[in-house]
Amino acid sequence: MEKYTYEQLLNIIAELRSDHGCPWDRAQTHESMIPCFYDECDEVVEAIKNKDDENLCEELGDVFLQVLLHAQIAREEGRFDMSDVIDGLAKKMIRRHPHVFGDAPQAQSEEEGLARWKEIKAQEKAEKERRAKERKENN
Repeated sequence: MEKYTYEQLLNIIAELRSDHGCPWDRAQTHESMIPCFYDECDEVVEAIKNKDDENLCEELGDVFLQVLLHAQIAREEGRFDMSDVIDGLAKKMIRRHPHVFGDAPQAQSEEEGLARWKEIKAQEKAEKERRAKERKENN
């Protein structure tokens, strides 16, 4: 049996939320899906704890469904889409791993890699807060 592609899955999600799609899927909002997101994440953790690969694969799919639905809702609202989520994540992984993708010295341990991640994350957060403050002052 041929496997579905990522693009086909995106089309399936869009179809579910279309005018002739599923009433439940169409009715969902970011806020209404919060309990589902928690439940699916808990089920992933349970599958990991149980070392249940078959269930883990299914539950990861359910978490990914949550991500896809949130991205589709945002797309419909003209805010962002899945390509923006992917682009943002790729850029973050590159930024936060200068020891892999940049010219920083190689991390010598898990702790060093995590410390760099946290340091860069803190710098990014401070920069976001600075920009938000600047926008607020300009409005």
